[in-house]
Amino acid sequence: MTMNSRSNQSEPDEIQNDDVVGSALRWSVAGIVLLAVAGFSIWLAMRPTPEKVATTGGATVLPIARATPTMVIPEIPFEDITLAAGIDFGHENGAEGEKLLPETMGGGGAFLDFDNDGDQDLLCINSNVWPWATQKPAKRPTSALYANDGTGRFTNVTEGSGLDVTMYGNGVGCGDFDNDGDVDVFVSCVGSNHLFQNEGGGKFIDITPQAGVAGGADAWSTSCGWFDYDLDGDLDLFVSNYIEWSREIDASMEFTLDGTLRAYGRPTDFKGAFPYLYRNEGDGKFTDVSEQAGVQIRDPNTGVPASKSLGVTFPDVNSDGLSDIVVANDTVQNLLLINQPGGTFIESAATSGVAFDNSGAARGAMGIDFACFRNTDALGIVIGNFATEMTALYVCQTPGAPIPVFRDEAVSNGLGPLTRTDLKFGVLFLDADLDGRVDLVENNGHLEEDIQVVQASQHYEQSPHLLWNCGPDFDSEFVMLPEAKTSADFVKRMVGRGASMADIDADGDLDLMLFSSGGRPRLLRNNQHTGNHWLRVRLQGTTCNKDAIGAQVDLVLPDGTVLRRTVMPTRSYQSQVELPVTFGLGKSDTYESLRIHWPGGSLQELPSGPVNQLIEITQ
Repeated sequence: MTMNSRSNQSEPDEIQNDDVVGSALRWSVAGIVLLAVAGFSIWLAMRPTPEKVATTGGATVLPIARATPTMVIPEIPFEDITLAAGIDFGHENGAEGEKLLPETMGGGGAFLDFDNDGDQDLLCINSNVWPWATQKPAKRPTSALYANDGTGRFTNVTEGSGLDVTMYGNGVGCGDFDNDGDVDVFVSCVGSNHLFQNEGGGKFIDITPQAGVAGGADAWSTSCGWFDYDLDGDLDLFVSNYIEWSREIDASMEFTLDGTLRAYGRPTDFKGAFPYLYRNEGDGKFTDVSEQAGVQIRDPNTGVPASKSLGVTFPDVNSDGLSDIVVANDTVQNLLLINQPGGTFIESAATSGVAFDNSGAARGAMGIDFACFRNTDALGIVIGNFATEMTALYVCQTPGAPIPVFRDEAVSNGLGPLTRTDLKFGVLFLDADLDGRVDLVENNGHLEEDIQVVQASQHYEQSPHLLWNCGPDFDSEFVMLPEAKTSADFVKRMVGRGASMADIDADGDLDLMLFSSGGRPRLLRNNQHTGNHWLRVRLQGTTCNKDAIGAQVDLVLPDGTVLRRTVMPTRSYQSQVELPVTFGLGKSDTYESLRIHWPGGSLQELPSGPVNQLIEITQ
């Protein structure tokens, strides 16, 4: 009863409360409506007057397409004249199945005028059979010296020359270190190195012990070369060393291709080695200044040598008149040793951007060269890298800066993708068609005879590359020339290693020598018939070194274009090129002037003269 009474009494109060809530809700809704109406009225009053829309469309203006010239790719045929020219050399690497790493590196070579008759002779560097070889050849392997008759025909004059010495040779450096007018020869080796002094009359004598440049008896030296780093008028010697190697170390490592097939070792499994820098004392003796000059770079984490060097060249990267050193290292960072006044060097490869690829990784670097390939002040450094790694093309972004900055432009200018597959050793800049732009040659070949067992895309023998420089007006600055443009002789596969160039037949264009590992080299005569003009320049120093190594020669064309060449035979891979420099002039049959920047700073300028000739200039 109580619950029922309570319910009946509360009903009128609930009805009264509902009426109050309903009334308040109605007033709230009305207020919201009034505010909305007022806001809309204000918006109508304040909104901007709508712009009038055109009822008819005007003509659409399209951007102007960038005009590019038509690309006309030249024919640059090369003819294999090796045997016809009298070159009967074969390289001996000593391979007998043990798969010892030095067997893969090949011997380089050089064009040089050893007899001073004005034409380019040839020296091919040989390696050797191993002391423990089970089969010995009837005749000891030696390097081979060939005399050119001026037309591109060669005679083997090795016997009795003094260069007929058996050694496990790798690289060669040619330079007149005693300034007597005869070019001398240094040979880098597995084991002690050798310096041969040219006595004239086609005779050389081994002066290694008294000169003090043998290096370590257990060292492995590779690319080497002469340059006057201290500008005292005579040539100094730089020798690259590869790794700390012995037969025992190599044989103790289980290198295989597929788990069963013995393979050649990886440089990552060996310790690096310091290079040598020998200062010429001017009396036939040299002093090893490697440590005090600052060229012995250590790994900052381990303190061991940071170099595993295969290629070297000496450009003046900051235009201060001093030759610097760029070293191509295998699987560790490259080196850029910038020459300082007073005879010391500062290593700045990482700071300058030439140490690694664009992702910060080290590559398997082999050969090296440099050139102002755009005919500007921007220096380019090209490095040939291992298979599946692109050729590097480091281009200076800050010409003239004390510490220059380079960027690898191989991808952006189209060179990288063209060169990715093959294993590149010798690389050379040369104007193959004499059009005024330097092109690029690469000599290629793998290390492993059985590489196709594990990599179907790879071959032991590989074709060389001729990359034609078409200029900066196209998406790719370099075009890989096919067989139809270069000949079947050029693209024939080989186990390529070093490369050299010279005008062997005095016709103005540059011929090629491609060296091999364990096989025969190929002498390729340039048979281009573009009709382009040319000028060749040979320098002789008086106050600077006799060869004028390190001199810069600028040729100014009528339109103001400056073609620049450096007298620097140390290029490519374990090889040397001729001393004269070649300018392709294209269709221009004249030039404005020649400027020679001699080592030491003096400048000599000559007016224009006849083209299509070799001229000799004395300081």
